[in-house]
Amino acid sequence: MIVHPKMRGFICTTAHPVGCNMNVRHQAEYARQHKINGPKRVLVIGSSGGYGLACRLTAAFSCKADTVGVFFDRPASGSRTATAGWYNNVSFEKLAGQDGCAFISINGDAYSDEVKKQTIEAIKSLPGGQVDLVIYSLAAPNRVNPRDGQKHSSVIKPVGKSFTGKTVDFHTGQVYETSISPASEDEIAGTVAVMGGEDWLFWIEELKKSGSLAPKAATMAFSYIGPTLTHDIYKDGTIGRAKEDLEEKCTMINSLLAQDGGRAYVAVNKGLVTQASSAIPVVPLYISLIYKLMKEKGSHEGCIEQMVRLFERVYSGGSQPNWDSIPVDEKGRIRMDDWEMDDSIQSGLDKLWAKVSTENLEELTDIAGYREDFYRMFGFGIKGVDYQADVEI
Repeated sequence: MIVHPKMRGFICTTAHPVGCNMNVRHQAEYARQHKINGPKRVLVIGSSGGYGLACRLTAAFSCKADTVGVFFDRPASGSRTATAGWYNNVSFEKLAGQDGCAFISINGDAYSDEVKKQTIEAIKSLPGGQVDLVIYSLAAPNRVNPRDGQKHSSVIKPVGKSFTGKTVDFHTGQVYETSISPASEDEIAGTVAVMGGEDWLFWIEELKKSGSLAPKAATMAFSYIGPTLTHDIYKDGTIGRAKEDLEEKCTMINSLLAQDGGRAYVAVNKGLVTQASSAIPVVPLYISLIYKLMKEKGSHEGCIEQMVRLFERVYSGGSQPNWDSIPVDEKGRIRMDDWEMDDSIQSGLDKLWAKVSTENLEELTDIAGYREDFYRMFGFGIKGVDYQADVEI
């Protein structure tokens, strides 16, 4: 069939198999160009898109590591395409197989005990039977806690006060003000349960108990802080509460891993286009401005560029890193947002933010680049792909 993007709000409900394949190939080729003496067996929880996929590609093609990837994606059915993550994983497996990297992919609910057990069995089947790096990169709207069966949902809302701020409809280019009421206590708790660190802690506890972690193993989860103008809706909102919980759980995980010389980190990443970020007020407009400024300065990165730089930073001392040599901030976080938060970038942002409107959006921002990145996540807008051709979905 001929596949075109179909939108439902901030969600693209179709994915192009050839475009997704090309997108993964481009990222894999970038990773191949950066050889890293890094981890040899890597588990990526949330491996089919965004930073998680970029980590798996970096592990396999920069580090030549065996990988286990956990994701939750839907195959094609009838005239309905598969999800982008499904196609991404198919493409990863083909490339990894060609490069001789061992891989195991597990499609299921990573929050569940069943998938954790299945993953542990998969790790045991790898040479050595242990992983030396665990990447936790889950993003989901809901989670069922396997310990009590309770279902939680996340929301993107401010805490303690209403929020009013400037944002953009990146499809139409309309810049407008939006207002959001504050979250209830139940909504805050639900967001923390879904997007906080509890499940990350559950994973590490199970992996350690089963003997699946190698001595001096590392684990990393991802966060975002951003500038002051996004704080009310992000850092100081429900998502921010969840990220505070992530950092608290990181401290607990550190205590577990330290017994065998390991370490846990939260890496604070750059703001990029994701399906989640496209639904957060202010963020699409902010990212389109940051894209323009960082591209002009030559410091712009996509997911794969940033994750290669992260691996290079963590494993600069080789496959058994010296934890004390890894640069961190006062809270022990690895700041991969350092180029975004550069004073020259942020001061330029403040000037443009005050001026930007519907009328000058195309001139002052890189909204075109934002749109390109959004559609690229689903395999659309990739150079070299014939989108009028009939493809097997």
